Amino acid sequence: METVTLNNGVQMPVLGFGVYQIEPKDTQAAVEAALAAGYRHIDTAAGYGNEGQVGAAIKASGIARDDLFVTTKLWIQHAPTGNVQEDSKRSFHNSLNRLGLDYLDLYLIHQPIGDVYSEWRALQEVNTQGLARAIGVSNFHMDRLVDLIDHNQIVPAVNQIETHPFYQRAADQAFMAEHGVQIESWGPFAEGRNNLFTDPLLSGIAAEHGVSVAQVVLRWLIQRGVVVIPKSGRPERMAENFDVFGFQLSEAQMEQIATLDTGASLFFDHRDPAMVSRLGSHRSN
Repeated sequence: METVTLNNGVQMPVLGFGVYQIEPKDTQAAVEAALAAGYRHIDTAAGYGNEGQVGAAIKASGIARDDLFVTTKLWIQHAPTGNVQEDSKRSFHNSLNRLGLDYLDLYLIHQPIGDVYSEWRALQEVNTQGLARAIGVSNFHMDRLVDLIDHNQIVPAVNQIETHPFYQRAADQAFMAEHGVQIESWGPFAEGRNNLFTDPLLSGIAAEHGVSVAQVVLRWLIQRGVVVIPKSGRPERMAENFDVFGFQLSEAQMEQIATLDTGASLFFDHRDPAMVSRLGSHRSN
């Protein structure tokens, strides 16, 4: 498996398995199938409600802990104790316990909402203690990211953001690279929106290589240096998504795919006041 080196020297696999929107009752079987297919990088979150099932799958697999890269995320803290930093550390340990692990490879602030500075201080603590090998953020636009960088000791290792052929984030990726932050894609297939799987351009490139559109998209992201975590509940699709290292897109094909960029989210805007309020009202353990 190819890896990228994070800003603290930690090696992160470029391809992982995501469990967003997989029902808890289906998660253990899905993760077990992904691990059997060869995945060693698993991405979950407290907000997904399936950390326990991910942990059960890891335990059942018998795979050595050192061979795995496990990510989970801190949901927006509402400070019942009045101390967001302490509540964030408590949430971290709750996630660690649900996963049944002694440490995490990557821990992320899930949303750029609320007292992210107290949350980040908590993440810095667990990182310094060796409980999280790397720490980062998710869904941060560049103004929020640089503000966090400028006012804290540790630079986020990763920013996990919506990235796919219709919202390519090239300028954001360049900015993050300048600051030592690794871009990671969520929603690499745009959940099939804009008819991604039947797009004529992507379908034509897929036919040239004898692969699927999904494989072309993952290969395109990986060649750009983007870490990617596709999700599927079907073992045959998991295997297909994992099989993206046996072909190479040409420079011309990469440039063709670049023309699909609309420059806008297909899901939601973290700068939309209604969306911020909606996310901020959601509670998670």
